[in-house]
Amino acid sequence: QVQLVESGGGLVQAGGSLILSCAASGSIFRFNSMGWYRQAPGKQRELVAQITSGGGTNYEDSVKGRFTISRDNAKNTAYLTMNSLTPEDTAVYYCNARRLVLGTDMYLELWGQGTLVTVSS
Repeated sequence: QVQLVESGGGLVQAGGSLILSCAASGSIFRFNSMGWYRQAPGKQRELVAQITSGGGTNYEDSVKGRFTISRDNAKNTAYLTMNSLTPEDTAVYYCNARRLVLGTDMYLELWGQGTLVTVSS
């Protein structure tokens, strides 16, 4: 069965950098979209960054210019490079992947287990 395996979270000081990875194991066909959502305690889950199979990207406004999402389609792996981190970036980051169901306009959706990013002052 296809699973999304996340890694790269941890503790970093403000101004530092982290790289998150999300690998789709057991998948033959590439996903139409891969990306990350994040959720801090007491806050709503929000989209951080998203990338399509064609390379198009979408970013939450607060991370534009600081975060970069990329993907290796051959490996079905996405990467989120996070620079100039601030304490407001502290959250659990969840990988997300979507694949169009052939013959329909619906998508199958998978979620990673989540990885904690903590940014200290």
